[in-house]
Amino acid sequence: MSYNMVIAGAGGIAQAVGLIMADWGNVPLKIFIGNRTLEKAEKVAHWIGKGTTDPGMVKAFCLSEAGLTKEMEDIFTKGDVLLDCLPGSLAPKMASYAKDFKMHYVNLTEYVAETNEIIALAKNAETGFVLQSGLAPGYINLLAHHIFQEFCKKHKVDKVDKLQFKVGALTDHAVAPHYYGFTWSPVGVATEYIKDAEAVRDFKKVPLKSLSERATIIIDGRTYEEDLTSGGAADLPDALAGKVRNLDYKTLRYPGHYAWVQQQIAGLKNTDTSIKTLQEKMEGEIPHIENDQIVLYAAVEGKDSTGILRRSEVSKLILPQKVGIHRLRAIQTTTAAPMVQAAFMLMESEHKGVVLQSQIDPKPFLNGNFIAPIYGNVN
Repeated sequence: MSYNMVIAGAGGIAQAVGLIMADWGNVPLKIFIGNRTLEKAEKVAHWIGKGTTDPGMVKAFCLSEAGLTKEMEDIFTKGDVLLDCLPGSLAPKMASYAKDFKMHYVNLTEYVAETNEIIALAKNAETGFVLQSGLAPGYINLLAHHIFQEFCKKHKVDKVDKLQFKVGALTDHAVAPHYYGFTWSPVGVATEYIKDAEAVRDFKKVPLKSLSERATIIIDGRTYEEDLTSGGAADLPDALAGKVRNLDYKTLRYPGHYAWVQQQIAGLKNTDTSIKTLQEKMEGEIPHIENDQIVLYAAVEGKDSTGILRRSEVSKLILPQKVGIHRLRAIQTTTAAPMVQAAFMLMESEHKGVVLQSQIDPKPFLNGNFIAPIYGNVN
């Protein structure tokens, strides 16, 4: 058995997706890398083929912005799964290609409106559509759901007081005044700061303003600031409303960053144009930095069946690591590995239509052969 894997995009995450599949996949693969600029796709295809111990076949193609080409039709017709590594605004278009050509589909975006559009589009699809499958949303939601399930099982309860999950894509060092460095998409950072977050308060799903609940947290002896941001909660507010009194996703940053961001946001209107303005302001002062680390934390708190208040916590610090002959940044591996795991899950199961994070059995997924080498196993 062999699989034809189609990757849309040729950025850093697409590179990592292709490399991890090529080097760690346990079946023969043909990988097609599509980008609007053919030269960039060819560069990434060469990088993957050169970097893996089992290169298989990696082919570049032009992913035309104008619509379907004969080359795209040929590749999509034989494709088994489309892994969408493009900006979230393009996700519905890529999802429609997947549905039309009967490919499975996996994406990364935290964009809520686009996710809802794909849910409607793929409702009766003949193939599976796993949405929001990266780090946050993605891995962190499965981890949070897992510890919720384990807590309820261990303490013989069906409701808890708190479910909190947090991720920080951070640099090794941070300097004034912004205390930050870009390790991933600036437009993604700006979007999650501007658009509303979704959470659960008093057992009900509610919208909350991003950056409206800043707090200090100490994880493994290091101090961070946390605050609400959009998209990271995935579908857990819907799935666990009525079971969790308070649930939220927050982004971790070094102390001082959120105060600086709020200074930049002051006076901006909460529209899409303000996302672009904030992005431009941040990019004017915040550098892009290669060395990075991922900090993540999840906790569940509630009373056990005897009335004793208990709390269960998981934290992880993930650093850059080598895949094949290449060194990948932490943001690349932690985002790409869950996406690849989701793609193989679809091909090895009978999922049809939309598969949201809460609908994936968390423990076997989190211990999958693509995820465990990056994140470690869960109990």
